[in-house]
Amino acid sequence: MIYDTIIIGAGPAGFTAAIFTTRREMKTLIIGREVGGQVVWAGEIENYPGFKSIKNYEFIDKFKEQAISCGAELKEAEVQHIEKLSNENFKVITSKDEFEARTVILAIGLSPRRLAVPGEIEFSGKGVSYCANCDGPLYRGKTVAVIGGGNAAFDAAEVLSKIASKVYLLHRNKEFKAFDSLVSEVSHRENIEMINDLKVKAITGNQKVEKLVYSINTEELDKEINVDGIFIEIGRIAHTDLVSEFVDRDDKMQLLVNNRMETKTPGLFAAGDVTNASEFKQIPVAIGQATIAALASYKYLQSKDSSLNSTLYY
Repeated sequence: MIYDTIIIGAGPAGFTAAIFTTRREMKTLIIGREVGGQVVWAGEIENYPGFKSIKNYEFIDKFKEQAISCGAELKEAEVQHIEKLSNENFKVITSKDEFEARTVILAIGLSPRRLAVPGEIEFSGKGVSYCANCDGPLYRGKTVAVIGGGNAAFDAAEVLSKIASKVYLLHRNKEFKAFDSLVSEVSHRENIEMINDLKVKAITGNQKVEKLVYSINTEELDKEINVDGIFIEIGRIAHTDLVSEFVDRDDKMQLLVNNRMETKTPGLFAAGDVTNASEFKQIPVAIGQATIAALASYKYLQSKDSSLNSTLYY
């Protein structure tokens, strides 16, 4: 079987692309290592239009159900290799299977850079978050910690200072890396306390986060602070080596695309956080880009095959 498109990534962007490709009668396969993508790192979502608040798995289930009801196939697997065939199609290889497609849409997102300390994984979604804009409102009037020293961490601290009663901003180095103007603005917020030159040792709690354990680099004894939530803002990673021979990338390893979400390789599209298309990494932005990628992939096939229904636009 040859698919009209294979979508790599099973998050909101991947499922959105599938909804639009299947509605254009494109034979569509979604391959994702983990259903939900980056959404699984969020506990609840409160900034998506139409939902005042929705649990992460309930949210992604709605995307999944709609894509499958439209006719998309879904396989949970990790793509290991992609080849460009002599007929201009793509071969997508997982650990168990090989698939062929006329187009590919990459919606693989970004992976949060982890602290790699005890408790981080256990309390993910239970107080540990990687997105202040997504989960910040859940901590209204509570005490939170932001870990990081760059612009993302300071932006998160600034946002959270308007929501939480107390914000700790912790950084491993003596000097912060954020813009001086941002450091100055945050340092004047009365409910933000900045602590630097430290090492985070552990995150502890029972059913949810309760304490953050750290030590100052010049001291031996561990210290604890009581917190309701911890926001880890030490960067995100674009794992794009998989397609390095087919695309151009920026210094962050993000995929370079044009306004039609096309990479430099005809038939290969990309959407969402893994691209350089927007500095704003939010779900509505990603699904908008996925919509464009899906429609552009249909137009690409249409230009090669007049048998596709040229009147099917909605």
